[in-house]
Amino acid sequence: MSDLTETAAVLPYHFKNVTYTAPLHGAAVIFTGAVHGDEVCGTHAILRMISEIESGQLQIKSGMVTFVPVTNPLAYQRGEHTGERNLNRKLMPTLKPGQFEDYVANWLCPLLAQHDVLLDLHSFDEPGDPFVMVGPENNRGPLEAFQYAEKEQALALRLGVRRLVDGWLSAHARGENAQFAIGTAEYMRSVGGYGLTVECGQHRDAQAQEVAYQAMLNTLRFLDMLGGDKPQRVSDVVAIRLINVVEKLHEDDSLSRSWSNFDAVVEGDIVAIRHDGSQVVAESDGYVLLPDSHALAGGEWFYLAKAHTRFL
Repeated sequence: MSDLTETAAVLPYHFKNVTYTAPLHGAAVIFTGAVHGDEVCGTHAILRMISEIESGQLQIKSGMVTFVPVTNPLAYQRGEHTGERNLNRKLMPTLKPGQFEDYVANWLCPLLAQHDVLLDLHSFDEPGDPFVMVGPENNRGPLEAFQYAEKEQALALRLGVRRLVDGWLSAHARGENAQFAIGTAEYMRSVGGYGLTVECGQHRDAQAQEVAYQAMLNTLRFLDMLGGDKPQRVSDVVAIRLINVVEKLHEDDSLSRSWSNFDAVVEGDIVAIRHDGSQVVAESDGYVLLPDSHALAGGEWFYLAKAHTRFL
């Protein structure tokens, strides 16, 4: 057990959210930033919007909106992806918190459950276009039963981002790791709401902050919580489904080249080479998503995906 774990309850970290409630009834929306400490575009966008509400530039006209600028304060203070573990994996309350992220989950999960809609703002390591992670279609299955797919999809199509990706839990289930993949959006759906994860751009891309801000603005306007014109449905949608998650198994595993988000592959293309010389090849024509050249052994390395027609 680490020194951090032994003193987690008394460490100088705190959890903060800012909530505005309008007199008129409406949706309850929550925006989260810095679930991962090195992904700060959402934090900056959230602080900007809070400032504009406080100054009167923006006025919440109905419902309730909650902002969480820094969801994981330990990882954020360190400027690292995680504190003691990945908060956006196996997210659920626990009676016996052992790692710092368990304490975050015990605060965050009840807060999520008080809302109808979540927008979780992220960024990624390698170059590539922004995209939105969307949940499953309506179903009563054991993996991720869901009943608000139409509402979730309608919002996703109005965030200003044209690439929509689904299949998160099913891709992890293929590797028998579905429970591990439960993050903020998956937890939100499990408690009766719906949620979207917006990957706003590369960590170091200044435009990612603007993508995050516009996604929040569009959400509030689409749900009639904020004045202004309602956002239009994005055109030229690119619909992609995750098929498989590939883990890095050894520190000497290597990518076959420098991949970017949405780089195309054809069936049989070599995507990576294991330390023993074996190859990871594309099983079908499709794309590489979320490649991480800095991944550690035992962690997620990249995803293989393919085009589909769900959102078209």
